[in-house]
Amino acid sequence: MTITRLDHVQLAMPPGGESEARAFYEGVLGISEVAKPAHLASRGGCWFEQGALKVHLGVDADFKPARKAHPAFIVSDLAALVTTLKARGYRVAEDQPLDGYDRMYVDDPFGNRIELMEPLPAANLG
Repeated sequence: MTITRLDHVQLAMPPGGESEARAFYEGVLGISEVAKPAHLASRGGCWFEQGALKVHLGVDADFKPARKAHPAFIVSDLAALVTTLKARGYRVAEDQPLDGYDRMYVDDPFGNRIELMEPLPAANLG
């Protein structure tokens, strides 16, 4: 038996937060919403997918944001995304450098930590 890949990331959100999730994940990050299967739609939440990237938000009645555990998204043009996030009122934070990447953190509308990483060109390494 071998695990071959990660299928999706599941994040929690409070009840009734679907419009905020859509505004952030689709509206700001540009990850398109896809319909949840009918038998799961009644639970609330929403799914966002772009190619192999799949982020599912599920409703948790006892919601607490993920402050340490987080997904890390590879992005292109991190500087432009950071400008957009700040313009829409999201706080963007730096962390310790990571070889080979520019990276920042942002909280989704519910306080879940999201890492944004842009690979550095090979000429900038070392």
